[in-house]
Amino acid sequence: MPVPHSAAALLPLALLPALAPPPATVVEADFDRGSAFVLPAAVSYAADLVPYGSHIRVTELRTDARTAVTVAVRGLAPDLRLAAHVHTGRCGADPAVAGPHYQDRPDPVQPSTDPAYANDRNEARLALRTDARGTAAGRTDLAWAFRAGEARSLVLHTSAPAGGHAAGERIACVSVDF
Repeated sequence: MPVPHSAAALLPLALLPALAPPPATVVEADFDRGSAFVLPAAVSYAADLVPYGSHIRVTELRTDARTAVTVAVRGLAPDLRLAAHVHTGRCGADPAVAGPHYQDRPDPVQPSTDPAYANDRNEARLALRTDARGTAAGRTDLAWAFRAGEARSLVLHTSAPAGGHAAGERIACVSVDF
């Protein structure tokens, strides 16, 4: 014979949202060519460096006013130095559609070159270097959270020969609603 549920027995269930993990966004996609008609979630603009079918996983984890962004790629060209940045626009067939780098405190002058705004404390930046199999991973921890609807993609750039965060040519993009 079933036992009826009482309100007291269900009270612990009301506490579950407080125990749930913090909000997270996860996007996994395979890179493909972009076209004006059918746009994949992840677009490669340089198939020799980011081959069609190579893979990306982007994770955003928010806790209070802090954010961690992790990126993992596989199947890219080996020994490739990349800079990854969060951008304001979605990916498109044209790399420029992704817009400028997202900034916690937006520079009133765009494109932003002022070091007071264009720095790793004000932008989500990751430096990656693929191994011999074309695999790489990186993480950045931010002391702020993205504003809703203003951070829409992660762009992979070539980086300076010494590595680091310097952004070069846009070689791939993945649409992410941060």
